[in-house]
Amino acid sequence: MIYDEIALSLGSLRIRERGSDGGHNGVKSVSGALGSQEWLRIRIGIAPPGDDAGERARRGRKDFVLAPMRKAQLEVLDEVLDRTARAVEMVLAQGAGPAMNEFNRREPGGEQ
Repeated sequence: MIYDEIALSLGSLRIRERGSDGGHNGVKSVSGALGSQEWLRIRIGIAPPGDDAGERARRGRKDFVLAPMRKAQLEVLDEVLDRTARAVEMVLAQGAGPAMNEFNRREPGGEQ
């Protein structure tokens, strides 16, 4: 499953093979339907940059997630969606482990 993640900064990408729902209703729904938290997830960060901007977004989660994105944010999202497509291709061709090694790396100076 590919989904937005308010706990990650905008433009970051993380692949996990299992985990908790972290309060994400879509993840709760999938885990409930599967009866397990053991399933692959690709998380795309959407939290805004800034010292406390991500925390403000988490507090107002519903309003933030449903608000239209600005042009600059959409440009960042466009780039991370390209990386996400490559990550999905790698997961399918080589498995989750190699994809996690390739795409979960942090870039110098911060998040991906």
